[in-house]
Amino acid sequence: MANAASMREEAETIAVKALAFVASDPELLPRFLALTGIEAHSIRQAAGEPGFLAGVLQFILAHEPTLMRFAEETGTPPAAVGRALRALPLGDDNHERSI
Repeated sequence: MANAASMREEAETIAVKALAFVASDPELLPRFLALTGIEAHSIRQAAGEPGFLAGVLQFILAHEPTLMRFAEETGTPPAAVGRALRALPLGDDNHERSI
């Protein structure tokens, strides 16, 4: 389904922007690392794990001021972040999981 693939690609793009946003913020990054248990040097490796990008979006969505700042700085509508989360594996909309 081309539409689903397109939605997933757009969701991944938003999630990668969110990760860059978090990684570049000296206050958000330590909080993100503490909440996820990931060490800074392991982010690149963790980013390839299923559910990681969904976790980044969940982190952004969990704090409205952070969501609004992300939206403003990246030109991403806040509602698009929630849609992106649902389009990603482990983001909640029961995606087929490949084993």
